[in-house]
Amino acid sequence: MGELGAVLVDCHCHLCAPEFDHDREAVLEKAKQANVKALVVVAEHSGEFEKIMQLSERYDGFVQPCLGVHPVQGLSPEDQRSVTLKDLDIALPIIENYKDQLLAIGEVGLDFSPRFAGTAEQKEEQKQVFIRQIQLAKRLNLPLNVHSRSAGRPTINLLKEQGADQVLLHAFDGRPAVAMEGVRAGFFFSIPPSIIRSQQKQKLVEQLPLSSICLETDAPALGPEKQVRNEPHNIWVSAKYIAQVKGIPVETVLDATTQNALRLFPRLRPLLQK
Repeated sequence: MGELGAVLVDCHCHLCAPEFDHDREAVLEKAKQANVKALVVVAEHSGEFEKIMQLSERYDGFVQPCLGVHPVQGLSPEDQRSVTLKDLDIALPIIENYKDQLLAIGEVGLDFSPRFAGTAEQKEEQKQVFIRQIQLAKRLNLPLNVHSRSAGRPTINLLKEQGADQVLLHAFDGRPAVAMEGVRAGFFFSIPPSIIRSQQKQKLVEQLPLSSICLETDAPALGPEKQVRNEPHNIWVSAKYIAQVKGIPVETVLDATTQNALRLFPRLRPLLQK
């Protein structure tokens, strides 16, 4: 093991989701008991920003805030829609206000699922929203926490075109060959507990070098069991399964993924070395 011991970083989760409103404190405590040292909490829309910042203030250091505008907007599945530049315009002043307290800009990216991006116009507007947030992250020298559902290659291409270099591609659903283009660009890929039931994620981990892998839960989504609320303590499921796929000790996975998280999010280093 390296200098940090067996500590874990959940590089992408949604702790301010309504699914946690009734027991958030217990969920956070369970994560601490599982030796999770930091939760990288991402936003999807500006309505979550204040809640995330309050949570990060309350759990100083343990909850690391990311603010950004997701390519899919809507508070419930019924009213979900593709993002617009107006959504971004509402969010940007709030992000600017908190820029010095942020770990990263996220969750941002592209989602070309047919129900959200059925037209060329919707795809183009998603790209424009994404480009402006890539430029913001570069100006603030912050990493990007990126969503790329059904849009692996366009997302990686756009990141490269825009010169982004501090990038986490979360729960990547594309082919390993496409992911390797991201690896060559220096991007990281975080793996959720749903790997135990996803052949695509298993094939992805087979191909990805350990030096490019981080851990995530995407809680409350992408858990070990379908339709069951996921929690940050399940990050151990990701670590153990990656070890199994790679044929290496879980300690090696823990050490490498934590060091990778520190390379991507250098602001974590003082926290993890306490």
